[in-house]
Amino acid sequence: MQNSPREILLQTPMGRLQVIAVGLCIGLNALDGFDVLSISFASPGIAAEWGIDRAALGVILSAELIGMALGSALLGGIADKIGRRPTILICLVLMTIGMFLAATAGAMTSLLAYRFGTGLGIGGMLASINAMTAEYSNAKRRNLAVTLMAGGYPAGAIVGGTIASFLLVGFDWRAVFVFGGFVTLAFIPLVWFLMPESIEFLQHKRPPGALERINHTLRRMGHKTVESLPERTEEPAKPSIARLFSPALIRTTTVLTLAYFAVIGAMVVAMIFVVIFGYAQADLATLSVVSAFAGFFTNAAIVGLYAIFAQSFPTELRASGTGFVIGVGRGGAALAPIIAGVLFVIGASAPTVATIMGCGALFAAIALFFLPRKEQILTN
Repeated sequence: MQNSPREILLQTPMGRLQVIAVGLCIGLNALDGFDVLSISFASPGIAAEWGIDRAALGVILSAELIGMALGSALLGGIADKIGRRPTILICLVLMTIGMFLAATAGAMTSLLAYRFGTGLGIGGMLASINAMTAEYSNAKRRNLAVTLMAGGYPAGAIVGGTIASFLLVGFDWRAVFVFGGFVTLAFIPLVWFLMPESIEFLQHKRPPGALERINHTLRRMGHKTVESLPERTEEPAKPSIARLFSPALIRTTTVLTLAYFAVIGAMVVAMIFVVIFGYAQADLATLSVVSAFAGFFTNAAIVGLYAIFAQSFPTELRASGTGFVIGVGRGGAALAPIIAGVLFVIGASAPTVATIMGCGALFAAIALFFLPRKEQILTN
């Protein structure tokens, strides 16, 4: 009995095209990391030129995060309907336009609108590339590939910040957005020519010519082709919010046990360091060290969650599910400074605010601990 295209990808070593597709996803996530923080790199120059309080720029950052939340939820669902590759291209166009327009902004309102649009593209990108990475990796390398992809985000922020610091020596703040726009634009032809549509998506959706496109991609990867696609025995699930929480989906959520508890442990440790952060205000050296550890364990948990998403959601819901979770996370990031500000206004101390903020990671760890799981990973 012949193997299905999905089984071929899962059971055989990764070919050149698969490695390229995963590498592009890592690069796209690094691009997202730079694009998100570009406003932070440019904010000193903007504040000086426009004569505004730098704290006011936090409103723009919140608008960008809200855009990311909406983009993750909405465009993640679109990726499950029309495909990962076309959605990624749409997101790249949105991000390119938003970055170039941000360089032309002359007022807070226009910059806010441009960054909101950029956030839409970034959010949709995050959901799409997580699904794409999972679907182009074999079973042996899937967790590693998804982890490397997630690690591209902070790497892009670090490398992008270094480049931005050099740009700001000889140019004004607009150079940061112009640079980001050109780099984003450069990814469009790369994705167009080098990143094929996901075979799992094509096999599930069965668009016209799916078999021919799947076999063409399999040949480019160096794998054997198939004569036919296996018949589907169940109705495709609709990517709705209700479906994401259905008992059937939760029962089939499976992860590696060690990785599962490593994420929970990272969340708990992150919560501890966030609380300690609130008690270290008087000592800058201690504050820096505590902040570094809090960031390390927070990002470690996020990277682990990306791997869990890849293993937990079936093909028809992978981008929708990932997008919904990312959207909730970005929404929390937008609300966090507002909640902290309200707490400070009503007289809460820094340790109290830090403790309340840290409880979010603790609640997430508890929820993850009680999530039903199986011993064996589903390879969807």
